[in-house]
Amino acid sequence: MKQFSHRTVVCPHCGQFITADIDASNGAQDYYDECSACCNSIHFKLLHDQVHEKYELFIDADDEQIF
Repeated sequence: MKQFSHRTVVCPHCGQFITADIDASNGAQDYYDECSACCNSIHFKLLHDQVHEKYELFIDADDEQIF
């Protein structure tokens, strides 16, 4: 299975399309990366569905998370 890919995502802060490098070699992940257009922090959450062997990527801004 391919573990590394490039995805185009929309920044939740400025709305610009940016390219994100996704490394799924460590399974499910929860990390932050900076938008290359506006330099704001973007929250990335990568989930691994082992039953169906697929990955799902969720992105949001810090102020959109519900605790």
